[in-house]
Amino acid sequence: MSSKNWWDRFLFRDKGIVPGKRLLISFGIVSLILIILGSLTDLSWGFILFINLFFLGLSLLDFFYLPRQRDIKVSRVFPDTMERRQDYLIDIKIHNQSLYDAYVTLIDGLEQSFTRPFPLEVTARSKEITSIRYKTRAQIRGRYKINACFIRYKSQIGLWQKQMRVDFDEYVKVIPDLTETKQYLNDAQRYLLYKGLKIRKFHSGAGEFAQIRNYVVGDDPRMINWRQTAKLREVMTNEYEPEHGKHVTLLIDCGRMMGAEWRDTNRLERSIEAILTVAAAALENGDYVSVIAFSKDVQVYVPARKGVDHLQTILDEIYHLEVEPVESNYAYAFSYLETKQNKRSLYMLFSDVRTFLIEESTLMYLERIRRRHLFLIIGIEDHHLLETIKRPIHHVENAMLKSTAQQQILLKQKEKRKWENRGLLMVETKAEKLAATAVSYYIDLLNRHVV
Repeated sequence: MSSKNWWDRFLFRDKGIVPGKRLLISFGIVSLILIILGSLTDLSWGFILFINLFFLGLSLLDFFYLPRQRDIKVSRVFPDTMERRQDYLIDIKIHNQSLYDAYVTLIDGLEQSFTRPFPLEVTARSKEITSIRYKTRAQIRGRYKINACFIRYKSQIGLWQKQMRVDFDEYVKVIPDLTETKQYLNDAQRYLLYKGLKIRKFHSGAGEFAQIRNYVVGDDPRMINWRQTAKLREVMTNEYEPEHGKHVTLLIDCGRMMGAEWRDTNRLERSIEAILTVAAAALENGDYVSVIAFSKDVQVYVPARKGVDHLQTILDEIYHLEVEPVESNYAYAFSYLETKQNKRSLYMLFSDVRTFLIEESTLMYLERIRRRHLFLIIGIEDHHLLETIKRPIHHVENAMLKSTAQQQILLKQKEKRKWENRGLLMVETKAEKLAATAVSYYIDLLNRHVV
């Protein structure tokens, strides 16, 4: 066997036998005593070597109290899907079929992007199934293979340890954090109010008839249903909701500027979470939703469908998206959509507004799109610029940085006005309010019947 394989076994991999801490300490003490006695007396080095070998041979009796590897059975319960940055409890069961207890140290074969609370220690009793649990969370989206579990175990004497590798053919999908999406589906109004926004009311009497309900203070008196009021002898009013079956197209920019960090995440992560929340709102409302992800080329296209089940299809297609180290080609994405989207639709682009504004070549495509569709770009505010503007001036360097930041803000506002005058809506908001803002604008545009 090569030295590399021996080293792999010693580093807690595959099968092998390694000396325990007690053996190393006791062997060191015995050797030290013999060396001291040898230097003070006439003990020969051959006798000292014999005693050391005898001690090592005696330690091998510990193997009689070590379970055989075939007597240690390991099973693991690992979720198929994990949400990013959410804690999950992993359960590992160790079935000790031998006659002796085993003191187990365990390391699970997680990727480096998972939290790794290892090593774990547990006592596997004879003829019993012992459960060991730990919490982990994934930091990066994607598909991972969680294939192996590495175990070392020793007897009560603890002179020698056996190590083994248990292989599992398991995969886990790490998807975006769906906390906001679930909050919206549970209670849309409460979710938006929690984020400091509210669902805007639509024009009275517009849209599709939804139901007849009791009149409450604040309702439009013109909507009172006098026939039902006379019949039930209670004031009843008609309630309307936006028309269903609208088309919503969500665009995800995966270009390099979307990799800008914000605390412990980046713009792309926040945008994906927001897109899933908007998709959930639109699908629950009965609208058709399509999704396109692009950078230099189109990476993902999900055709328009309706029904809440379509949310799972969207999730499966975009959960693995990553930031590409290239400039985004907006013109190509828009021209691609022209071949796919025939019906009037609400285009919601999640991108970096500043980068989008300097792409003059896209204006021609947008003006053509604007004739048939409603366009809205949503981005995250540059908190670095805003913080620089708010900093007090203590010396010349602060003044120069603040002046430059203010100049960039003014330039962006000027460009935004130019594009907005052409009928293109642009919104920037804080990262933590991106999903709520996007949903609020979607509902408002729908209620105003501009889609």
